[in-house]
Amino acid sequence: MSYQVIVIGGGPSGLMAAIAAAEQGVKTLLIDKGKKLGTKLAISGGGRCNVTNRLPEEEVIKHIPGNGRFLYSPFSVFNNYDIIDFFEGLGVALKEEDHGRMFPVSNKAKDVVNALLDQLNKLNVEVRKETPVEAIHYGEQTHKIILKSGEKLETKAVVLAAGGKAVPHTGSTGDGYAWAKKAGHTITDLFPTEVPLLSKDPFIKNKTLQGLSLKNVDVSVLNEKNKKIVTHKMDMLFTHFGLSGPAILRCSQYAVKELRKGRKSVIIEIDCLPEEQEQKLIDSLQKQMKDQSKKLFRNVVKGLVPERLLDYMIDLINISSTENAGNISNEQIRKFIYYLKHFQVNIYDSQPIEKAFVTGGGVSIKEIIPNTMQSKLMHGLYFCGEILDIHGYTGGYNITAAMVTGRVAGMHAAYESMAK
Repeated sequence: MSYQVIVIGGGPSGLMAAIAAAEQGVKTLLIDKGKKLGTKLAISGGGRCNVTNRLPEEEVIKHIPGNGRFLYSPFSVFNNYDIIDFFEGLGVALKEEDHGRMFPVSNKAKDVVNALLDQLNKLNVEVRKETPVEAIHYGEQTHKIILKSGEKLETKAVVLAAGGKAVPHTGSTGDGYAWAKKAGHTITDLFPTEVPLLSKDPFIKNKTLQGLSLKNVDVSVLNEKNKKIVTHKMDMLFTHFGLSGPAILRCSQYAVKELRKGRKSVIIEIDCLPEEQEQKLIDSLQKQMKDQSKKLFRNVVKGLVPERLLDYMIDLINISSTENAGNISNEQIRKFIYYLKHFQVNIYDSQPIEKAFVTGGGVSIKEIIPNTMQSKLMHGLYFCGEILDIHGYTGGYNITAAMVTGRVAGMHAAYESMAK
């Protein structure tokens, strides 16, 4: 069978690529090895589907620390606002939530997936599910896709939208990297990002704080000289294995990169009271101790942080729960405030890439033409989505990168296939 464009991978970028190619009127085939298309979309945003983010372009790119600047070019063709218009044009009403995140008004991811599938249908895109690809043979004029079944398909342009290695149960198991390499592409080091972190600190092992979440705290990753590499102010969670929650996921790629330099452990520092200055806290607490000297120390400081964390901190500085405020030394007060402002956790690893939300690394963007997503090394070959060395924070940024690169890749694959 012969096609003008074949898209491999039915995730967010592949669906957009197939629709964009078919809109140009070319004969398009979408192949996916899974039983369903759009599985990552269906689970994104906790099953509600965080379609994109409404923040200004500059901000969106800032939230894609892994080569986000590459996206300036594709964004000039199709950007996050175009994604919003695109879905509203398909009849999916969207609403904005915190930090610019856009969701379907219905709160149902399947509405987003179904709108894309209906569009494929309308545009007569041929879809083959449960169809694994064995190999790609690149030719002078056309390329051959060899299916596991043995069938050979010929096409003028291939769009590789096969995903990364994160969340493998959705079908992204890294198959596409070998096909990219065969065309001469470099695959940069793959690593987990947006991933929970592991610690062996005694309080983690003893499950002292397991299940405790902290709201709006500053979480930082420290380098070897104990300087902050990055800080994110969000919520976080202590777990039975270490740390998780939004602030930790955002910081995780920086911790992972530090560990990959050969460091045995990396420090995550938590400022439980980011709005308060350390010295002011000390002065105010010293005054409270004098004014309420007959009260238990624990009762004077109650409410500063969640109770379990408070008890742990009080224990750390050897103050008994029956100690009166009047008996607490200035040194102990200083120590107590220091721990609240610089609570440190030693991280020795992250969960594996399969447990990560996003893959870091991938097909080198130096080998891709940014405004068409075409390979610089092979005619008729296009890349989009998570197979590329582009990764963002959670919050609609990765899906935005996937849909934008998908749209641009599909459109230009169609143009090239018509020109031949």
